[in-house]
Amino acid sequence: MTEVKVKKESTDPVDIENRIKELCQQFPHGITDQVIQNDMPHVEAQQRATAINRLLSVGQLDLLRNSSGLLYRLKDTQSASKVKGSDNQEKLVYQIIEDAGNKGIWSRDIRYKSNLPLTEINKILKNLESKKLIKAVKSVAASKKKVYMLYNLQPDRSVTGGAWYSDQDFESEFVEALNQQCFKFLQSKAETARDSKQSPMVQRNSSFATSHEVWKYICELGISKVDLSMEDIETILNTLIFDGKVEMTIIAAKEGTVGSVDGQMKLYRGVNPIIQPTGLVKTPCGLCPVFDDCHEGGEISPSNCVYMAEWLDF
Repeated sequence: MTEVKVKKESTDPVDIENRIKELCQQFPHGITDQVIQNDMPHVEAQQRATAINRLLSVGQLDLLRNSSGLLYRLKDTQSASKVKGSDNQEKLVYQIIEDAGNKGIWSRDIRYKSNLPLTEINKILKNLESKKLIKAVKSVAASKKKVYMLYNLQPDRSVTGGAWYSDQDFESEFVEALNQQCFKFLQSKAETARDSKQSPMVQRNSSFATSHEVWKYICELGISKVDLSMEDIETILNTLIFDGKVEMTIIAAKEGTVGSVDGQMKLYRGVNPIIQPTGLVKTPCGLCPVFDDCHEGGEISPSNCVYMAEWLDF
């Protein structure tokens, strides 16, 4: 009878470390200690811990924390070089901030994910800021709070407010100027179409402009100190639609056509109301969505209506 030899699992420290890294490559989102234990059942807990600590100390592993406990993840080589020489807690905080991307993360959330004391987190954040690895950015969502992100990232629009905010202040005059200029361009386009003396259908079609045309016109005016995107211009055009000054239609467009998205293109044109709205419609009550629920003594009433007060002051 042939004797079957069972290969004994290696307990060499280097082999254990290499196997842990292989497991991390198989599971890029991270592995738990239980995964390592199941894969290497004959390796003692102390040997596993020694191998993990060594990989953490040389910056080859990231230590993360989720609802189920600690996670070990293979570290990106660029990130590893940036935080070289830092302790494990600092590496953990850096990784949490890195994972947050350009939307940033509150210190409260860092505390929750790292399970570190607030005093320790504040100390680590200051240290990382001094190394210019991270930066604190004020968010328009909460003026008294800051979010943290990697130093070289451009904050997301949800954090800065985009082109409509400057130092967390809403630029109402700038928005109004853009509003007027966009409408002026569409009005001019419509007047040119009417003066062409062509058939009504041709006049109507030629009175439309793409958002790219409006964007190009605004850029050439040079009234904006910041670079405006097509999305910014479409936001302005949407306000004009809500004001009843502009209408939009969507047409099919060839792939690759300037201003088209997924084979479709938005067209805008200025419109003039056929008849002027009545006096009641011009008041806040005429357009109020909760008009039927408004009565004196109720939660919504004319006496405490802020819109009515503003309209009367105007």
